[in-house]
Amino acid sequence: MRILITGSNGQLGNEIRVLAEDYPDFEFIYTDIDELDISNPLKVDAFFTANKPLAVINCAAYTAVDKAETDKNLAYLINCEAVMNLSKSAAKIGALMVHVSTDYVFDGMNCVPYTESDPTNPQSVYGRTKLAGEEAVLKYAEKGIILRTSWLYSAFGNNFVKTMIKYGTERDELNVVCDQIGTPTYARDLAKAILDIIPQAQLQPGIQLYHYSNEGVASWFDFAHVIMDLSAINCKVNPIQTKDYPVKAARPAYSVLNKAKIKETFKINIPYWSDSVKNCILRLK
Repeated sequence: MRILITGSNGQLGNEIRVLAEDYPDFEFIYTDIDELDISNPLKVDAFFTANKPLAVINCAAYTAVDKAETDKNLAYLINCEAVMNLSKSAAKIGALMVHVSTDYVFDGMNCVPYTESDPTNPQSVYGRTKLAGEEAVLKYAEKGIILRTSWLYSAFGNNFVKTMIKYGTERDELNVVCDQIGTPTYARDLAKAILDIIPQAQLQPGIQLYHYSNEGVASWFDFAHVIMDLSAINCKVNPIQTKDYPVKAARPAYSVLNKAKIKETFKINIPYWSDSVKNCILRLK
């Protein structure tokens, strides 16, 4: 099975590279903007026609949540228009479209984990452009899966785990918000889940929507505290409220994802969030 990976130099794409040897039946084509500009529909079409992938995993995204508030056009180009291009080209050759979305499509007003059927109401430009990307898949792809995830981190790229380790070694104490609740997700766990479900997903009709994050619930303060403990960093973490840490983009106060559907459909086991943080930190060391 030939699988195209877009945005392969990011967190998720790099984790797929690491896991690739565990999937000998898959032939991976890794691309990033230098190999394939997914914002150009003609180039995307030509690439699909020449390479004929059976599936495409879109790991490309504009993820600078605060910067997106003033960089709306670029965020929309990458998170929506490029997704539309990929979906259209995938449909032409009957390829499975796998698209990764976000918990930020929700407004955070729930008090129980969000299901796939809960209404969306993004509160930021980032969230709105990611929701527009989902809508592009639903409209233009012939078959595919949309995977919403949350609080992604890995040994690659810039993310909360690496930022906390950096600041924790430079400072005596840090202030981290305690009133935003979600679930940290290790990109390697997400990558493995995607690769495991692709053969079954290929047999499903239409577009299916799933939620995937690690198991459990945490605040950013909890997340930071565990990172310091597991890294053996002597830095005090202080809990603060969102109102005391002003940022440009609104974040959902609660964005825990219900994963019952993906577990039941594909019979996958999902690791607990702090166990996966430990695994990531061991790799970083």
